Amino acid sequence: MCIKGEKPFTASLIPWIPSSFPHSPTSQKPQSSRKARLTNSFMDCTMNLPLLKITTSDEEGCAYLSEKIHKLTTIIEDPSGLSFSTAECVDAYTLVFDLCTKRGPYEEVSQPVYDHYKKLLEEYIELIVFPSLKKEDGVLFLREFVMRRVNYNVMVRWLLRIFEYIDRHFVPRNKLPTLEEVASTLFCDKVFDEFKCKAKDVVITLIEQEREGEQIDHGLIKQVLTIFLEVGGVNNMKPYEDDFEAHLLENITSYYSKKASSHIYIDSCTKYMLMAEECLKGEKSRASHYLHSSSIDKLLEKIQHELLLVNVNQLLEKKQSGLQVMLQDGKHLERMFNIFSNITEGLDTVAMLFEKHVTKVGMALVKEVENATSDEQGFIRKVIKLNDKYTGYVKNCFMDNALLAKALKQAFEIFCNKSIAGISMPELLATSCDNILKKGGGYEKLGDGDMEEMLEKVVMLLTYVNQKDIFAEFYRKKLASRLLFDGRAGDDREMFILSKLKQQWGSEFTFKMEGMVMDSRLAREGQENFENYLVENLPGKSQISMKATILTRAFWPTYKPSDLHIPAEMRNSIEVFTKFYESKNHRKLTWIFSLGTCKMVGRFRSKAIRLRVTTSQAIALLLFNTSDRLSYQGIKSHLNLTDEDVTRLLHSLSCAKYKILNKEPNTMTISSTDIFEFNAMFTSRMRKIEIPLPLVEEEKKEVLEDVNKDRRYTIDASLVRIMKSQKTLDYQQLVMECEDLLNRRFKPDIKAIKERIETLIELEFLARDGDDPKTIVYVS
Repeated sequence: MCIKGEKPFTASLIPWIPSSFPHSPTSQKPQSSRKARLTNSFMDCTMNLPLLKITTSDEEGCAYLSEKIHKLTTIIEDPSGLSFSTAECVDAYTLVFDLCTKRGPYEEVSQPVYDHYKKLLEEYIELIVFPSLKKEDGVLFLREFVMRRVNYNVMVRWLLRIFEYIDRHFVPRNKLPTLEEVASTLFCDKVFDEFKCKAKDVVITLIEQEREGEQIDHGLIKQVLTIFLEVGGVNNMKPYEDDFEAHLLENITSYYSKKASSHIYIDSCTKYMLMAEECLKGEKSRASHYLHSSSIDKLLEKIQHELLLVNVNQLLEKKQSGLQVMLQDGKHLERMFNIFSNITEGLDTVAMLFEKHVTKVGMALVKEVENATSDEQGFIRKVIKLNDKYTGYVKNCFMDNALLAKALKQAFEIFCNKSIAGISMPELLATSCDNILKKGGGYEKLGDGDMEEMLEKVVMLLTYVNQKDIFAEFYRKKLASRLLFDGRAGDDREMFILSKLKQQWGSEFTFKMEGMVMDSRLAREGQENFENYLVENLPGKSQISMKATILTRAFWPTYKPSDLHIPAEMRNSIEVFTKFYESKNHRKLTWIFSLGTCKMVGRFRSKAIRLRVTTSQAIALLLFNTSDRLSYQGIKSHLNLTDEDVTRLLHSLSCAKYKILNKEPNTMTISSTDIFEFNAMFTSRMRKIEIPLPLVEEEKKEVLEDVNKDRRYTIDASLVRIMKSQKTLDYQQLVMECEDLLNRRFKPDIKAIKERIETLIELEFLARDGDDPKTIVYVS
């Protein structure tokens, strides 16, 4: 066996030390026997090897050992000449063994050999490594640096075999660094610390050159950086991170800071993002060839910070190409999202500007209504379109990102809770639903699928509204009108939107509305039974066809009862229905005449016209069958209504679109001294007309009063529900939990919650703890 060839440092050159070598200083067998075993052990490799004569002097032995190591060094540096035979390797190993096992204290004779190993490496570094590294620069220096490290490793591997006896016995007994640790420490302290800055500077220079388009040797840089990793040992990357990576990141930061400064004022937002993408892609590709994998993310983070995060506001707020323009045009949003989503906190500014833009667009729509350039229902349609647009961006371009979805929600909540031309958003949405669902609302041509989609979008807008209970009350009012006056487009559509509302806010939200629809269905069935009853019990006696709808008081809005005087022809039908109902039920009926309608025929000189009017309007018109002229006071006396109701009624018949009555004096206001007479000359192109009553201005006020009353009950129920489960709770915690529970329906007033807590304490549903007044206790 010999050391020979072009690659003296390959694994195949490591000598094999036979297992039969003596490894213990206690082995005292005759020398000739040991030599015989050595010869037999190498029989397969080389025949008749010359054996080393054991030297008894330390100085002579170390000198002979140095001579052999010098020859080994020469061969490693120039493998084309001499060769290091197996016999010489065995001689060197045997010499080390003999020096450590000769007579004398074991530690005293082994320590000089241990020290000599270290001295051999130091001499190799001083005489061979240093001179060759100091004379080179640039790429040649890096090549020499790598070759010195490789040759040093080969040298160490051979020495480890030769000095193996020391490593196995002397080192463990004295708890000294292993020979391999000694070699590693020497290289790190004497070679790496001396040349690491120079190597780092050359490597960074080469990386800069490649960044500018030049070709470099990736393999060479990787070999150099491997040295930085190896000197730290296993799981210790400190030399690599402190002596190279930190400086590279500093260089990257400086380079891309300058690059950002030179491009941010010149490039458009789109062009700048393309430049940033190319830089990130290029650096990642280059770094993957030679940097440690842990460095790549750090490097990209630095580039993202300098190119994008530092300039994010300036970039996205560019007037001609920034985020606002991208949102308006719907272009480049996905690229923008992909770039900033990979940066820690990169989307924070995007979300802020996104919310700001959507809020600005929404508030512009509000101003359009206030400036009378758009109507309220047109506003709802535009808001739906706006929501579709930006929700599509969040879903398709922003990958349903939670931060941007939250920004969109917050933006819509700002302008969807504004008063629009004096009308609250909950009322507008209720009116919009009413227009979609009622006959004559302008949506009759929509198919079921389109109408359901439209209703879903209105419900979506409702999620942005804080006062959802106000919407529910207005919706109930309009639902009642559709159900009672046969204005609904169909029960299926009514139930569809109720199912969507129930899905969003629970059965409690739609309980009353569903009850109203059920009452309407039962009323139709009850009407068929009543008509059968009339046929069987009173054939031909009723001159008026009457349809009665039974309402469950708990489901329907509150209506003010009246003592309207009913004429005999109507009273008879009411008595018949009452008798029919009481024969099957044991509930008391309360008649709400203000909700009734009548169909009657007005015989004018030109033609007969069918009129659809309210019950009170019909009774007032019937008075003119027996009198040509009636005064205001006379009509009021016959009807037994308040001045407010009589004024509304007479205004609808004499001052509105259809003047069924003539008034003296001929003004547009009603006075208590006015005189009325039937207008026989009235005519219309239509044969059927509907005469509505003027809207009551206080209706909205009544709705809000009902809502406030319901809120008190809702707050009470929430407080009791919380305390029933918790039994004992801190006062402030109770307020906070109640607020969270109520937020799904309306935004509660903290003061109102505290007032209701005090009320429940007075009513003995709750109590204050005797030892701690800030603690609330549930009273069971």
